[in-house]
Amino acid sequence: MPVPVPRQRAIPAVECGQAQAAPAVGGPSKEEAPRTDDRNDDRNEANNATVGDNATPGDGVPHGVSAATHTNLTLLLIEDDPTAAPIVPDLLDSAGKPIRVRTARNLTEAERLLTDDVHCILLDLALPAPGRVDDDELAVLRHVLRLAPRHAVLALTASGDAERGAEAVRVGAQDYLFRDELDGRLLSRAIRYAVERKRSDTAERRLAEGKLRAQENARLERGLLPTPLLEGSTLRFAARYRPGRSRALLGGDFYDTVRTPDGTVHAMIGDVCGHGPDEAALGVELRIAWRALTLAGLCGDELLNTLQQVLEHERDDDEIFATLCTVDIAPDGRRAGLCLAGHPAPLIARPDRPARLLPYDNNGPALGLLPGARWPRMQVELGAEWSLMLYTDGLIEGRVGEGRERLGQDGMVEMIRRQLAEGLSGEELLRAAVNEVRELNGGELTDDVAVLLLDRVP
Repeated sequence: MPVPVPRQRAIPAVECGQAQAAPAVGGPSKEEAPRTDDRNDDRNEANNATVGDNATPGDGVPHGVSAATHTNLTLLLIEDDPTAAPIVPDLLDSAGKPIRVRTARNLTEAERLLTDDVHCILLDLALPAPGRVDDDELAVLRHVLRLAPRHAVLALTASGDAERGAEAVRVGAQDYLFRDELDGRLLSRAIRYAVERKRSDTAERRLAEGKLRAQENARLERGLLPTPLLEGSTLRFAARYRPGRSRALLGGDFYDTVRTPDGTVHAMIGDVCGHGPDEAALGVELRIAWRALTLAGLCGDELLNTLQQVLEHERDDDEIFATLCTVDIAPDGRRAGLCLAGHPAPLIARPDRPARLLPYDNNGPALGLLPGARWPRMQVELGAEWSLMLYTDGLIEGRVGEGRERLGQDGMVEMIRRQLAEGLSGEELLRAAVNEVRELNGGELTDDVAVLLLDRVP
């Protein structure tokens, strides 16, 4: 009498008919001429798949299980024995529907028949594998797992060869079966179990990958959003960062602020062209390099030239560049040096005059564009009391309404003037500015936004 393998294993609910767990699939393969009822099934699958993804317990769908559970399962049998077809007669799924069976006599045929609507593969471990190593009894299984990483796999082996079957499960098969112990009921149940187990394994793997990506993103985000080193300075610091809508955590914008032992406060903000983790990683590298070089005493043209070398060595593409704005504020807080590398000029606000942009006539090229470029350092007078705002172009490139008009630097200056007149300052000012730019754009901005604010109040 056939016995389920592995032995003494409790049968999951899906095998007992208490839940159906076959995932949604596509239409029939080109090799099959679909029957009328199969075409109806396929249309129902497409309709049900969306329902299953958003199902709730009240919908009558088991949590985490696709609603397309009453569609036909498809099995691909890879077996070179011409007499093997009777192994899989009259297979039924948990809803009593027939399980479709395709037969491949070798791996070449299997690759041709392995379409997206195949749910499970029944593989004879005795099949020869291409380029098999003599002492590798599971070479054919490894080949199929590489060929079909998203499909459930059942290993078929000789009776009494449980050790080989168990090793097949360790390698990646969902279960193993003995050839001479098979019958339709056992195999049907094993197929349903293997499909559900593969779905569960895939969900767990994706969850683990998602957690890993979140951890990596958090590390990158900490690199993009550093803690300012301003101990001993009387300047007040505030910053705001908002990635574009296509990135949950990361973007190519970066900033930093440090105070060197001579009392000078150095601030910078930059933007790597492009979006995503690669650009974010490059932004982190440039920020860390800037901090290290600044603390080592470099500034102005010498500092930017060294950063350009870092960018040229670290970028993946010669067309990648980065804009940068650096400011070094004298220990007395009344004057500063300004270098611009293709970046928008900072905004300065003082009590005795309206907010305006600092000069940008000597704006040098972005880093990574011109070998041997120079970046002049401009001396600017700040006064006794001031607010200095550095920002990336995401703050000024949002649209104003539904037309093509953008906010631009003039629009931003007017917005900041009004918000300052309303008494906003520090974090509150930056929050209001970013929120208003987003509202004017009619929703999330497509580019990253970073804003840094330094205030000197006597």
